[in-house]
Amino acid sequence: MAITGIASTTTPSQIHKLPLAAHIDAVKWLPPLSPLSKLFALALFDTDASAPSLQTFSFSDPSSPSSLSPPHSIWTPPSRISSLASFRQSPILAASTLSGSIHMLSAGPAGLELLHAVDDKGFHEGPILGIDVAESAAVVSVGEDGRVNLVNFGGGGGEGFRRVFDGEGLVGFNAVKWASPSEFVTGGYGFGLQWWDLRRPGGPASQFKGNWSQGKSSGLVHSIDVHPSRKHTCLAGGSSGTIFAWDLRWQQQPIVLSGVGTGEAAIPLLSESEVWEVQYDCYAKSSNSSARVLPAMFCSEDGILAMVEQGEEPIELLAEPCAINSFDIDQQNPSDVICSLEWESIAIVIRP
Repeated sequence: MAITGIASTTTPSQIHKLPLAAHIDAVKWLPPLSPLSKLFALALFDTDASAPSLQTFSFSDPSSPSSLSPPHSIWTPPSRISSLASFRQSPILAASTLSGSIHMLSAGPAGLELLHAVDDKGFHEGPILGIDVAESAAVVSVGEDGRVNLVNFGGGGGEGFRRVFDGEGLVGFNAVKWASPSEFVTGGYGFGLQWWDLRRPGGPASQFKGNWSQGKSSGLVHSIDVHPSRKHTCLAGGSSGTIFAWDLRWQQQPIVLSGVGTGEAAIPLLSESEVWEVQYDCYAKSSNSSARVLPAMFCSEDGILAMVEQGEEPIELLAEPCAINSFDIDQQNPSDVICSLEWESIAIVIRP
């Protein structure tokens, strides 16, 4: 683990660690059931029993969640959950599985309720590695089979799907993110990104080839985010501690926030391991008026949860002796962050 130039905040964050009895594959905040409560969903996998589950938990005092109460609701998927996505303002979840199915669920007061599912033969050959859900209830999915599929659950169906692209096993995708109702971004091998426009069928509307990384083009993109008000800039995190942005207005070079660079300027290296998830951090205020990329948060295999900003020293929020596999920033109260630790526990970080 390599950490250099870590900045610190003047007021420390509150950190609450809560153990569970299963491995945590994904975490998502959900709109609360009441004004005085917090609600989140966990994709769990009991390795002893080989049993997957999706569970929701709630607590009433976010400043002192000393222990988790029994789950508010539990849903059992057909196989282990590989990716989890949610609406920004509605208690709706979309979950994909390693067996190649997608499920949309409501997380209302009555608990988790399955609304739609698609598991058609030929939907995906093998695991679905990434999904994202649009406000129209359209779910885009990608996998290592090279397929990019679109399912529109908003029409009351969910029985069929549209294949946007089929790489026929020659390419693979790990992550996907909607940018607009008709545009999304995918990422996978070689630090490559692809911009898709459903109004222009046949293939990606634009591509970014990751041949800039000093011979490390065999790296992977694990996570993508697109800012809701700046859809032209795509954020990506992947292998070797790499975090970069792709600006469609200047497509030739990436904007490197951490990891390998293209010039002689020193770039802070927070981690040399896999960056599992990256998100724009709407809570952090940019201290660099000339920055083309807004502040971002990431978590890594070597146990780092930190905020990084273009041209500034990174700020570490959490350092663990185990991997931090996923995290989520509460959209309704962005000071609150929840993350999953490899040692079968979650951490809730409440920033000042």
